[in-house]
Amino acid sequence: MVPPSARRLGKRPSTAAVAVVAALALLLWWLLPGGGSAPSGSLVFTTGVPGGVYERYGELLRQQLGRDLPEVEVSLLPSEGSVQNIDRLVSGEASFTIAAADAVAAHLEEDRPGADRLRACARLYDDYIQLVVPADSPVREAADLKGLRVGLGQERSGVNLIAGRLLRAAGLDPKRDVRPVLEGIDRMPELLVREELDAFFWSGGLPTGAIAELADTADVRLVPLGDLVPALHSRAPETRSSYRAALMPADAYPKIRNSRAVETIAVANLLVTVEGTDDALTEGVTRSVINSRDRIGREVHAAQKVDLRTAIYTHPLPLHSGAERYYRSVKS
Repeated sequence: MVPPSARRLGKRPSTAAVAVVAALALLLWWLLPGGGSAPSGSLVFTTGVPGGVYERYGELLRQQLGRDLPEVEVSLLPSEGSVQNIDRLVSGEASFTIAAADAVAAHLEEDRPGADRLRACARLYDDYIQLVVPADSPVREAADLKGLRVGLGQERSGVNLIAGRLLRAAGLDPKRDVRPVLEGIDRMPELLVREELDAFFWSGGLPTGAIAELADTADVRLVPLGDLVPALHSRAPETRSSYRAALMPADAYPKIRNSRAVETIAVANLLVTVEGTDDALTEGVTRSVINSRDRIGREVHAAQKVDLRTAIYTHPLPLHSGAERYYRSVKS
């Protein structure tokens, strides 16, 4: 006959095993998007122009998603920038994108189609507004652009939105007081070198590859824009939540001769989707974006700024429910 104490000892491993299985099941529920089943299907990520940060970030994120969500087929769709990216989301052409917060705010303020369905997954990194001129240019501030040929980005880009606002803040009409050239970052540096442009605006993470390459081969300079912050905010009070004064460090573009820190304006970038996107898929994409910060950041330095502690601050958009589920899981 087995003593009672031996029988009690014999039951303990069984109880412990049940506890371990339960814990593993709970862990698996949190780790697998959708609470137990990995997402599958396809998604379209609309990015940006060749040579821009959006494009390169999208390429690297697709590689990361291939590892993290192997059952999801990811397609990239180049675009003119933030404005077109948002339009593609609400039209159903794309599932996810990166968009500047000011472009998102403008879409909401104007109550454009699908505005009520836009949702955020994460705050990513800041874009810095960059006004590039030849080193010997007489342009020292934005007001000096009057009468010049100025690259303003493509019509549906975020840079076109902010460039127009900055020119107006400087007392210039973007259509009458400058000679606007609506090209993207893939073309503007070349046009500057060929002396077909006198200056161009760009809104992008630091460093932007196309500008770094330009500085390798041409003598260029960055024009300060920080003095326009008060006028920018006073002309459109809603921009107070989108634009902030910022300092581009001297080492952002080390090949620029006599480079020094430049006062400018920054705007946050958001990872954006729409309300109806599958929760499990959105949770998985959000997790990949946060977890891949260091890996992507080795090639896209701006991505090093992605931070779990600030990712939830996605004003002016609420978080998607799938993204909320991810953030709850990592804080539990």
